[in-house]
Amino acid sequence: MLQLRGFGVTIDKTSIVDGVDLAMTGGEWVTVIGPNGAGKSTLLRALLGEYAHSGSAYLGETSLDQLNRRERARRMAAVAQYPVVPAGMAVLDYVLLGRTPHIPTLGRESAADLAVVRDVLTRLDLDRFAGRELQTLSGGERQRVFLARALAQQAPLLLLDEPTSALDIGHQQEVLELIDELRREAGLTVLATMHDLSVAGEYADRLVLMDGGRVVADGPPEAVLTEALLAKHYRARVRIIPGEHGPLVVPVRSR
Repeated sequence: MLQLRGFGVTIDKTSIVDGVDLAMTGGEWVTVIGPNGAGKSTLLRALLGEYAHSGSAYLGETSLDQLNRRERARRMAAVAQYPVVPAGMAVLDYVLLGRTPHIPTLGRESAADLAVVRDVLTRLDLDRFAGRELQTLSGGERQRVFLARALAQQAPLLLLDEPTSALDIGHQQEVLELIDELRREAGLTVLATMHDLSVAGEYADRLVLMDGGRVVADGPPEAVLTEALLAKHYRARVRIIPGEHGPLVVPVRSR
């Protein structure tokens, strides 16, 4: 599904992402973790074409460099960490923007497009907000709308930059369970970034730990979420507790 080789991003002569190698198969969920400034969000934004990159990036057999913006949007959907909130736009209209890559130039959305959007709104418990202005919603409600737009895109690869940062614990679980359900039902491939290490370990098949723009560990959650690795790269004192679906990371006071 996705293959990166020597992938790098340099901004203002500063290397932010450096020589990343990453391979993902279809239907896999990979979450990138790491301390602040590790390059996690920059990696995702470069895949979306927001930053120039060195090295190679392939979706299947196709180089990302060969895809125009519309073609890239048919293959990759994303939820940014800080999406733009358009003034005066209703929730339904905003989520409909996710169908743009599938609508012919100068064309209009079809009944099928509307059906996709209505289904996503229902799944995310947002149908009652369809006519509300996006700006009037709470932070958590807006976060679910941003995810709804990405899911309405129906791209096979979903990029999520801190997708649950504004959600309470109940809606965090609802959103992550929905993503996992779509992954299993439709073969959706997920590449995410997360700060909550326990949540990352519960849902991801694989964790990629970045520090200083480089990949320093890559493997199943139990191999990456270790006290030694987290102490070295997060400078954190933690205890790892076995959980039902993955290791749980518990901070421990120094004194």
